[in-house]
Amino acid sequence: MAHLICPIPAVPGAREAPAIPNVIFAPEGTAAAADGQLGAQQVPKSILIIGSGVFGLSTAYSLARRPEIPSDTPITIIDRSPEPDVFPARDAASIDSSRIIRADYADAAYAKLASEAQVHWRRDIDNPDSLGGDGRYNESGLLLAAENGEDGATARPDGHPTGLGYTRYSWVNALALAHAEGRALNTVRLLPQAWAIGKASGTDGEWADWGYMNTTAGWADAGRSMQWLYDRVVETRRVTFVNGTVEALETQTEQTPTKEQRVTGARLSDGRSFSADLIIVAAGAWTPTLIDLAGSVVATGQCLAYLRLTDDEQAKLAKMPVCLNLTDGCFVIPPRDNVLKVARHSYGYLNPQPLAHKPLGSSSSMKNNSENSEIDASKPAIRVISQPQTHLTDPSTTIPAEGAADLRRALRRMIPWELAERPFFETRLCWYTDTATGDWIIDYHPSYKNLFIATGGSGHGFKFLPILGDKVVDCVLGKCPTEFQEKWKWKGSVKINENATRTVKRVDGEEGCPDDDIAVELAIATEDGSRGGKPGLVLHNEMAKGAKS
Repeated sequence: MAHLICPIPAVPGAREAPAIPNVIFAPEGTAAAADGQLGAQQVPKSILIIGSGVFGLSTAYSLARRPEIPSDTPITIIDRSPEPDVFPARDAASIDSSRIIRADYADAAYAKLASEAQVHWRRDIDNPDSLGGDGRYNESGLLLAAENGEDGATARPDGHPTGLGYTRYSWVNALALAHAEGRALNTVRLLPQAWAIGKASGTDGEWADWGYMNTTAGWADAGRSMQWLYDRVVETRRVTFVNGTVEALETQTEQTPTKEQRVTGARLSDGRSFSADLIIVAAGAWTPTLIDLAGSVVATGQCLAYLRLTDDEQAKLAKMPVCLNLTDGCFVIPPRDNVLKVARHSYGYLNPQPLAHKPLGSSSSMKNNSENSEIDASKPAIRVISQPQTHLTDPSTTIPAEGAADLRRALRRMIPWELAERPFFETRLCWYTDTATGDWIIDYHPSYKNLFIATGGSGHGFKFLPILGDKVVDCVLGKCPTEFQEKWKWKGSVKINENATRTVKRVDGEEGCPDDDIAVELAIATEDGSRGGKPGLVLHNEMAKGAKS
């Protein structure tokens, strides 16, 4: 199959962007991962999955159906959900009223993968038992756009793409996909002026300067889609579900000349232990509490809010597309049942909290950081990392005033009616597992031959629900897709030493800061061009600012 390369049309006043890698389709095919530690000849006799979010649950579903995995192989999922028969927990990132389903990526490999997933979302959609059936998938269209800024730059001085740069490259890939799939090119419609964006939004709100409409994208009811997947996993009769919070991974050193280390299982907070030949950690934003991923992955909280509509407002907005502004990261999902959701895809908030234990693979323990005002130093800490704070861990959790103001500003621009001043009847922090590039980590741990990690969703994993588990299992079996071998490989962790003197460059404008846990957390920001907001915000600092205002 010939590669399809589309030229990038000029945007008036735009500065030329540096090349973003992988803006043509990579060749099909797979190859065995060079570091794959569990090949087809070493199929595990038992499998333990920690976490039942979209990564964990889809992996369990694939394992239960793969011919390479014998039908008598025990598969167990442990999830911190406190409710029997509720998997995942209700505060998981994948449990919500909606998630965007798009193949609109600046990176062509993810665009092609998302297009593959969309086939499953659309398949047999009139059948209420299908994944996309019964209203779970809604092809409303997606209006992806950005603002020109002062100079129409598609890249920042540091080389990272701007929201406008991401949008332009995404448009190129969307056109290429339309051509490859034999669709009419008008399914991807250019909107080069603010008035055109306002008209296509269906609200006349001129909220961006340049973008396009993709009529083959939309949104899914995330919570109901995860319930659909859970029901299918249960139907296989292959998977055992366990409610419990994993406190630590248990290890042993093999009595061999190489003294190899392996993970034997997981210890729960209630004292129970579970063992298996293969351990897969897919715990989302909680993964760094179990495995040392310092400098590689960070948990960030994202703002979501919901407001009620009248019947007339619901009718007026019923035909609107998903509207996503890649300059500020804010987006609006078409309403359902008189509820409108507005959210922000941003750098997010860090929530540095002490860990009472050392994550697996930690190089050394850190000093207490007792003089650091950004954490609660009421008890000694072995490590301090950003950890999720949700309505389950703290029922008083809400979103900071900074985030709420951004959401209201987006509403004023996208839907210039009176909605922006209407009270939110619910708000939520959704916790991403961010990597610096937005690439996932789907690989074996280099120091523990039977420990596999599937995490780093970076806020864009859910749409791949129908195929994500298959890709994870491919990687488990040493068959990582060629175009993702570099993207998904183990990214390592920063070696932390309490006597170190080097500094870590921060993302909030400072040149450096003490080489401690918080500095390492602050040094991670997803710089793929899709994020809004400000980097380096700390949750409790922002909440305190709101309380004073």
